[in-house]
Amino acid sequence: MNSAKEWLEKSMKTQGTLSESYLEEQSNKLGQTKEELLKEMKKRWAIMSNSAQKGLHGALQPLGGIIGGEAYKMREYQKRNQSYSGSALVDAMAYAFSTSEYNASMGKICAAPTAGSAGIVPAAILSAMNQYGYSEESCLRALFTAGGIGELIAKTATVSGAEGGCQAECGSAAAMAAGALVELSGGSAEMVFHAASIALKNVMGLVCDPIAGLVEAPCSKRNASGVANAMISADMALAGIESIIPFDEVIITMKEVGDSMDPDLRETGKGGLAATPTGKKIADRIFGRDE
Repeated sequence: MNSAKEWLEKSMKTQGTLSESYLEEQSNKLGQTKEELLKEMKKRWAIMSNSAQKGLHGALQPLGGIIGGEAYKMREYQKRNQSYSGSALVDAMAYAFSTSEYNASMGKICAAPTAGSAGIVPAAILSAMNQYGYSEESCLRALFTAGGIGELIAKTATVSGAEGGCQAECGSAAAMAAGALVELSGGSAEMVFHAASIALKNVMGLVCDPIAGLVEAPCSKRNASGVANAMISADMALAGIESIIPFDEVIITMKEVGDSMDPDLRETGKGGLAATPTGKKIADRIFGRDE
């Protein structure tokens, strides 16, 4: 599929879900049966699920030492049942932090679509499974919808923070997760793209400014806020709220915004929060420049 419009038209012809038509296309393209593709996705889901739970029971040790322990703190906070945002969202944020910390600790993660944004999709799916008891096969199929959305963004624009800023990384991941959540909930194909559009628009213009050039801060917190973005975008779409701008046009606009960004704001570690006095001080400590 080369556009959301094309994908929607194909799904309407077959009266199936987006994941079914994407599975069909991938099966023809790769010469594998749908069952084989689902089996492969199951392996990736196992990696995603594992990384999303590694940090829940204690602090991991990220390479730069900038972050660590946020997933555990979030899970402990959830147990108090006093959050403003609700248990499902706190649950999701804990998973997102965990994958970010595991990634920064050189643990094995599944880029979805990138390593820096890898926490958002698994966090959304796991939290949804916990809340509503969705079957594993339903979740695997929803992951194909997420993958298809990511592929559309990559074909038309970029999912790279170095090219398009964090809007392209965490924004794309949130769009993928939002679409997957809508399909899991039984929403229509049109709703899937409304959710993806809303999620991507919510972070339009977001710069990529990793402190010391490491994928730790502000990346991990943007994974936690990214899954929140995905969940509220899915809820808006499921409530019947539509994106004024079609998804295909949102992607093109995201690329144009990314192209207009100063290079210092595209994963170089030279601008944004990385350029603050504290950000520079942390970088000097890590690279031994403060001695």
